[in-house]
Amino acid sequence: MEIEALIRAIPDFPIPGILFRDITPLLKDKQGFRQAIDLFVERFIGRGIDYVVGIEARGYILAAPIAYAIGAGFIPVRKPGKLPYDRLTEEYALEYGSNSLEIHADAIGKGERVLVVDDVLATGGTAGATARLLERLGASVEAFAFLVELTALRGREAIAGAPIVSFVSY
Repeated sequence: MEIEALIRAIPDFPIPGILFRDITPLLKDKQGFRQAIDLFVERFIGRGIDYVVGIEARGYILAAPIAYAIGAGFIPVRKPGKLPYDRLTEEYALEYGSNSLEIHADAIGKGERVLVVDDVLATGGTAGATARLLERLGASVEAFAFLVELTALRGREAIAGAPIVSFVSY
């Protein structure tokens, strides 16, 4: 089964002019979800990754099982006000607004090897903000990995410097 067939396009969400790529049909499909996770695992198992960093919220759904399968820890990067301990904050621009992300100040130590995972690479705003947070912590970003990449939005330009992997491109 092609995982791309399980990704639905929703026009004008969350605002007019945005074509949202919805992965929830893929997530509910037992074989499709397993196949998607396996794509990441096959690519990153045995690469010495210490932590898989998942970007809120759909990135968590992918990152946690990937971390488990490759023998790494899982670190959440969250939207403001969700983390209870000392945290670092980084602002970023979206294709339809702005926001910020946070990570616990003690989440990752200097030189620890991380894989950053999210569902979609669009403009690169959230991934870029995550990269800046990880840089501030001294982490070594080994790669960014996305299920879907919206190539016309040129998100790779916002996160140059580490390998970027995506499995479905639009």
